[in-house]
Amino acid sequence: MSTLPSLASGPEGPHALRPLLDTVLDALGEGARARRGPLPSGGPDAVAERMRAAVGDALPDEGDPNALHTLVRAFAEAAADPADPLCTAHLHCPPLALATAADLAASALNPSLDSWDQAPGASELEALVTEALAGEVFGGEGGERGRRVTPAPGVTPAPRATPPHRPPTALITTGGSESNQLALLLAREAHGAGLRLVHGASAHHSLPRAAWLLGLPDPVVVPAPAGVLDPAALDEALTQLPGPHLVAATAGSTDAGLIDPIPEIAALCAAHGARLHVDAAYGGGLLFSDRYRERLAGLDAADTVTLDLHKLGWQPVAAGLLAVRDPGGLAVLHHRADYLNADDDVEAGLPDLLGRSLRTSRRPDVLKIAVTLRALGRSGLGRLVEQVCARALEFAHLVHGHPGFELYDQPTISTVLFRPAHATDDAVAAVRRTLLTDGRAVLGRARIDGRLWLKATLLNPHTRPDDLAALLKLVEGNTPG
Repeated sequence: MSTLPSLASGPEGPHALRPLLDTVLDALGEGARARRGPLPSGGPDAVAERMRAAVGDALPDEGDPNALHTLVRAFAEAAADPADPLCTAHLHCPPLALATAADLAASALNPSLDSWDQAPGASELEALVTEALAGEVFGGEGGERGRRVTPAPGVTPAPRATPPHRPPTALITTGGSESNQLALLLAREAHGAGLRLVHGASAHHSLPRAAWLLGLPDPVVVPAPAGVLDPAALDEALTQLPGPHLVAATAGSTDAGLIDPIPEIAALCAAHGARLHVDAAYGGGLLFSDRYRERLAGLDAADTVTLDLHKLGWQPVAAGLLAVRDPGGLAVLHHRADYLNADDDVEAGLPDLLGRSLRTSRRPDVLKIAVTLRALGRSGLGRLVEQVCARALEFAHLVHGHPGFELYDQPTISTVLFRPAHATDDAVAAVRRTLLTDGRAVLGRARIDGRLWLKATLLNPHTRPDDLAALLKLVEGNTPG
């Protein structure tokens, strides 16, 4: 008689997991040593061949008792490691060990936040954490406790619509794209299907994509000649175009980490009666820092704000949020499924969770966030933010002082754009691909002002100055002559 596989939860769960965790940790270490860098070498074909060899038959007739070790080792060897200081291409952070450990508990217990009886504690934890984070964005209960952001001189912020007894809240999402989509959905339901999205030329691609998905009119793209939305052009667009309007500002652009002039944009939205959404998926983490939070001045005037803690929050994917200033607007997400939120159950006091997401089955991503917030506090997270911002400034200074390189601009957050001086765009693209194929460095790319730039997004607080020098030397040594 065959033995049934062990379960992760239940009384025997921890006992069953312990030796498996040792196997996983050993395999992760072996895979990292075999990789020997931030990325596996050889390019797509070589990596695919090695993975195929490790997997063999993906669905064999008989199981392999060594599958966990074999596949985790291969997975680690073929991974891009965001904790490697030379892995700087994307808004892809190295997760904190404590957040990852908390995520293990979430996976083991496997709550699903589609009904209270599947996630009793998780649903309350989510309510507590989302209210606290929404308070950070909008102020008030659970928020800044008197540390409100002051708008720019001469700018009147949009009025706050949330009554004192209805504190702001937030929905947990899979990331910035889902948050932006939800923001557009809430705006459409509040203002009608004729709502026109207005965004800057450097806005995230998920915004116009969400407008298409929701059947909204074609968005209006406002010029961003300096990489940020031009308030004068926005004023002209809002004056000439029939409403209603949803203006989407960006706090931390994907290409350069730039922040739109939010106070001026908020004032224009108030003057024109437009709704304001701010995509702060990248820049929202600045809220934790006393030194940098002023760069998000005016954020509390927005109706909705996208946050993403698997960027400047060091969480395992996924850890997105949509902060909502007026929680009354979430009523449009209400949905009834008798087996999940029957009327009599709700009347008896069981919380209704279906209106907290467009998804039904939903894992408790709140646990890792809650553990991180409680363990590090605002000051601990703020120090991490300030560390990566400082490293970006150091790298920009290094580039600026090197005669063989050109710096695009000083970093606003932790993204640095640079390129070999006098190199063609083809040469810039080639050096990036060479380093990727060799597995020695992972750099991004951004096309700005008609030129191709290498992009280093520094999200690893453990990166050292000599790592930055090594990265620059690698680019210099592999640039075609």
